[in-house]
Amino acid sequence: MKTGVAAVAAVAFVLTPLSIAKSETPKRGGILNFAVTAEPPNYDCHASQTFALLHPVSPMFSYLVKYDSSQDGKIVGDLAKSWDVADDGLTYTFKLHEGVKFHDGSPLTSADVKASFDRIANPPTGVVSLRKSSYTIVKSIDAPDPTTIVFKLSEVSASMLDVLASPFNCIFSAAKLKEDPKFPEQNILGSGAYQFVEYVRGSHLTTKRFDDYFQKGKPYLDGYKAFFVKSSAVVPGMIGGQFDVEFRGRTPSERDQLMSSADKERWVLHEGPWATNDIVIFNTEKKPFDDPRVRRALSLAIDRWNGNEALSKITIVKATGGMLRPGYEFALPKSEIEKIPGYWHDIEKSRAEARRLLKEAGQENLKFQLHNRTLAEPYTPVGVFLIDQWRRIGVTAEHSQVETTPYFGNLVDGKFEVALYPVTVPADDVTAQHQSYLTNKKSPISYARHNDTKLDDLWDQQNRTLDVPKRKALVHEFEKRLLTENYSLTVHWWQRIIVHHKKVKGWHFSPSHFQGQDLVGVWLDQ
Repeated sequence: MKTGVAAVAAVAFVLTPLSIAKSETPKRGGILNFAVTAEPPNYDCHASQTFALLHPVSPMFSYLVKYDSSQDGKIVGDLAKSWDVADDGLTYTFKLHEGVKFHDGSPLTSADVKASFDRIANPPTGVVSLRKSSYTIVKSIDAPDPTTIVFKLSEVSASMLDVLASPFNCIFSAAKLKEDPKFPEQNILGSGAYQFVEYVRGSHLTTKRFDDYFQKGKPYLDGYKAFFVKSSAVVPGMIGGQFDVEFRGRTPSERDQLMSSADKERWVLHEGPWATNDIVIFNTEKKPFDDPRVRRALSLAIDRWNGNEALSKITIVKATGGMLRPGYEFALPKSEIEKIPGYWHDIEKSRAEARRLLKEAGQENLKFQLHNRTLAEPYTPVGVFLIDQWRRIGVTAEHSQVETTPYFGNLVDGKFEVALYPVTVPADDVTAQHQSYLTNKKSPISYARHNDTKLDDLWDQQNRTLDVPKRKALVHEFEKRLLTENYSLTVHWWQRIIVHHKKVKGWHFSPSHFQGQDLVGVWLDQ
């Protein structure tokens, strides 16, 4: 059997933090004030895919296992104190910490873990589970005793621990779920380091330290206050002392504004690649986006190489690549990407081909709405960039930006023609990253609604393949097919920039704003 750490493949990233905190003795006390530039539609982690929920809400919950940003994204136990994987790779057995309590004082046992993962794998009628497709190979989830949880698989999964480590896998109360499967939508009852106090929509969410938290001596903070603000208010709020940090990411100009200010010694700067890519999604159930010629033409119109370099000067994007982060071992090499239409360096050649394809498809005067989110960074500048790129081949796109709730609602319901969307995952993992590009029947978070089951098959095969070269070949076949068919097309990868007050300690930079947000080890040096 493989056990504990031996069962975990550490997720390594190349990080370029410009300041590394020294090892210091944590101090107890204080309230961490941070900004969040969007609001969650509700509290249900299992139905969410946005930092707007994760940052203010997730510190109030516990998880079976999680990514540890202090160890380059290594998967470690949270509720799980140890685990082993059977030699055939089909059984995962976790031993839980004893004495864990929910915030109402009720005990948390393996029954609660089972009920939570059952809800994700097989959601009841009316309950949304955005990661259901990742659990199709889970035959059973058993709780043989209060501190043991067992997952039995029908097939080997190269990404099973990553699937279990999703920061959206909040552990809910089995008793509350039995009373009402939708209980988590409007109620927060977790077992995390912090306990809910108040939520005022449009203003803030506050918490306090959970004194019965199972990790003794933690958390260090008395609590935190998340302020829901416009992106443009973050830097003035930081300079004015209202916020200590914003955990998603700031723009190059905001970085420069803070780091060149008169009190620049107040700030600590971290910067590096971001495991998020902007994609354009075509609703293939709507004409003319069912036509591959139209989709390819719109990809060919985009000057990725020069455009992304220009965009990196004004917003939080930078690298050009495929559907996996450039530099990740499974990513399609640049030499292969450059051969694919839409990635040619000769943009005039590309746009000439785009015009030809549109004429052949009878769509020389194509007009549509670009569905986008109201967040300023990087949604607005990237949307403006795309509209300008398409204008150069005679296409007219109207920029339609809406708030978070209708934005995601329209994607889920198929109420859009073309959408700008960021695919973000908590760590480099093929299975999670490619889940957004399958058929919608296979994956609820794949919004293009195509019927290309070949992609589903390739996705399944790579996840069942432990041999790295064979798996990589399957992944590259998937990437080439997707980048050629263009049900969704990638534009660029983000660049993460975090500036925080120097008094904030114990927080670790990572390439994902979905990592390291439980705030368990964060403290204030004041």
